[in-house]
Amino acid sequence: MAFHPDSLPDLEGKVFIVTGGNSGIGYHTVARLAEHGAHVYMCVRSLEKGARAIAEINEKCPSANVDLLQMDLTDLATVVAAAKYFLTLETTLHGLVNNAGIMATPFEITKDGHEAQWQVNYLAHWVLTEHMLPLMLQTSKNLAPGSVRIVNLTSSGHLGAPKGGINFNDPSLREGNTWTRYGQSKLANILHTKSLHERYGPGSRSARNEEGEIWVTSVHPASSARQARIWKLNKPVATWKYSGDSESLDGRVAQQRMWGF
Repeated sequence: MAFHPDSLPDLEGKVFIVTGGNSGIGYHTVARLAEHGAHVYMCVRSLEKGARAIAEINEKCPSANVDLLQMDLTDLATVVAAAKYFLTLETTLHGLVNNAGIMATPFEITKDGHEAQWQVNYLAHWVLTEHMLPLMLQTSKNLAPGSVRIVNLTSSGHLGAPKGGINFNDPSLREGNTWTRYGQSKLANILHTKSLHERYGPGSRSARNEEGEIWVTSVHPASSARQARIWKLNKPVATWKYSGDSESLDGRVAQQRMWGF
């Protein structure tokens, strides 16, 4: 079964949040959702860069409905503030794409006291997701299964996590190297996905009790910006080909294995 973003259904009336939406995969996610009628909130640290990204999207699709949510993932207070602000604006949320991340950066402790990769890649997205879950569950109650989804960007780099798994005694991994810290943050993304799937996915207690059902997937963008693999918990269901003119895809065809969409 082949899939192309052009085959996305009409998303008029749907609301999405995408972190790190002003560049790369996040930018194209925002653009494609907006092109198909969704109202998309682009989470950015820099309002200036976000505004430029929206202007580029509007040049190609004047009808695109994209708004900015400012947050700095190295500052959890800004994540909470942005989440609370969003909840004053919208009464539904159909999709959350936890896309933003950093990789193999020098050791740094954030103002919240956490190692930067751990906080940006995992913890800040966990905080954002927790704030959005009640609204997403409520949104799903009167919709068909699969209408509300969470996508977590992860990486095969999770294989570089500590052999014993996440080091809860020292999640900052002060004695580790930058790739081990990155791998641990990506492992946390995968475990977060599995936990959400067990709590809210098909067959979960929440779904059985009609308290809401959310489909949750993990995405592996690979080591090249021209290829991606989208993972769920079992097997691939489609091949996705995308031809873009963006910097992130270099104008070439990206062939992707797609799980769960």
